Amino acid sequence: MLLPLRETYEELVRDFVWDIPQDFNIGRAVSDAWAARAPDRVCLEHFSPDGAHGSLTYQQLADRSSRFAAALASLGVTRGSRVAILLPQGFETVIAHVAAYKIGAVALPLALLFGADAIEYRLNDSGAAAVVTNRFGFSKLQDIGGALPALKHVIMTGDAGEGALSLERLIADHAPLEAQAATGPDDPALMIYTSGTTGPPKGALHAHRVLPGHMPGIQFAHPDLGQAGDKMWTPADWAWAGGLLNCLLPALLLGVPVVSSPGQKFDPDMAFRIMAEMGVRNAFIPPTALRLLRPVDNPLSRYDLKLRTIGSAGESLGRETYEWARTHLGITVNEFYGQTECNFVLSASARHGVTKSGSMGKPVPGHRVAIIDEAGNILPPGVAGQVAVLRPDPVMFLGYWNNEAATRKKFIGDWMTTGDQGVMDEDGYFEFFGRDDDVITSSGYRIGPGEIEDCLLGHPAVRLAAAVGKPDPVRTEIVKAFVVLKDGYSATAELAVQIRDWVKHRLSMHEYPREIEFLDALPMTTTGKIIRRELRARA
Repeated sequence: MLLPLRETYEELVRDFVWDIPQDFNIGRAVSDAWAARAPDRVCLEHFSPDGAHGSLTYQQLADRSSRFAAALASLGVTRGSRVAILLPQGFETVIAHVAAYKIGAVALPLALLFGADAIEYRLNDSGAAAVVTNRFGFSKLQDIGGALPALKHVIMTGDAGEGALSLERLIADHAPLEAQAATGPDDPALMIYTSGTTGPPKGALHAHRVLPGHMPGIQFAHPDLGQAGDKMWTPADWAWAGGLLNCLLPALLLGVPVVSSPGQKFDPDMAFRIMAEMGVRNAFIPPTALRLLRPVDNPLSRYDLKLRTIGSAGESLGRETYEWARTHLGITVNEFYGQTECNFVLSASARHGVTKSGSMGKPVPGHRVAIIDEAGNILPPGVAGQVAVLRPDPVMFLGYWNNEAATRKKFIGDWMTTGDQGVMDEDGYFEFFGRDDDVITSSGYRIGPGEIEDCLLGHPAVRLAAAVGKPDPVRTEIVKAFVVLKDGYSATAELAVQIRDWVKHRLSMHEYPREIEFLDALPMTTTGKIIRRELRARA
């Protein structure tokens, strides 16, 4: 499941072979396996703003997770039960995940940023039997009231509230689980709900194979990950596929310490401080977060950064941010692509000669990706169509939870469709064009928002931007841009004209935004993706 040692992309593709063990359990692989070899090896570090940073070893993770697994079993949580994990980045989050895997349960990560309605929907839809949370999450559960008939146990970190069990007490009161569940690569392990950018969230159910399936991509985007001194961090919530599968679990599998940090509104200076103070060498930083880092002047001189690799995914990185990172961080960001249902299937790797500004890379060794038409035919280079992944594939989901119709609709033959429009060039690079719903049709042209947004970000006044189609009786749609300004700039009609002309002169006459609206913030999912359907409704 690991990449072979080869110098070129072509050699990697030629020589890669999947080798996933038939006896595989995510929990044991990221804790017990390392505890047996190097019990005192640090697996987790926690950043504290006051400097009182914490650490956890693989032996401690293995022991505490096995004790909590025994506690869950004693509460009637069995193989296949859904265990919701409503926690921020932290040691307890990993312990809860590993414990669930060890008993054959299905971990259900949930973001604390969710409101009560979003949490209620996911808990009810999944039929979660238990939830592990903190005081903040507990308060949201109280807002839901008695509308969760399947939920039997609420387990809290810290002081347990009324009606809740103490996580620390459960761990202390139980001996390590003696008989861990025997699981194979196709047994259910993890369920992550889609972001809900194009409709109600759906639970994408993944098997234990999803972790080994991610390893070629991780090693491609972060070459030689696992060498002495490597340390991983992401500002992304571990409750979504990016934070969990693009960072946390693969790093633990490779023996790379992972830094956790308190949940907060993203602060660029704090992000640089975390990376510098904790000695982070490898980071997964989504494009929106990278863009928010840009206003920090001279980061290399202001912070003692030790960064070696940066991977980025979640939405299009864009040329402006790609070039900024090369100039101001001295690193070529390796952009990659995937989605909740089938993650990390395309990637760049500057080390292996695969990098191109504005591109999300080439198929990761072991994955078969193409641009297809509505009938499932592979389209030639230069022709836009839908990005699709061929099954079987280890990172591909088992299906949507209790939604066979939506699962069937996701496929055209053996091609899993992504709903993302893209194009592959003559050299095999894939470029993101836009979601099916995001593509703008204006005067007969099909326009992807990504290029417009990237151009907008090049304007000195623009901090964040999003482009959508607005219905128009003459052109079908016109391009409308929503812009968040940098500090020191005022939203004026004159500035709107300047920004509009900036795009007109740099792209084309049919792509520039005919309307610009200034906002204080853009609507985003908890994963940092722009919710364009809300902007379309506003347009």
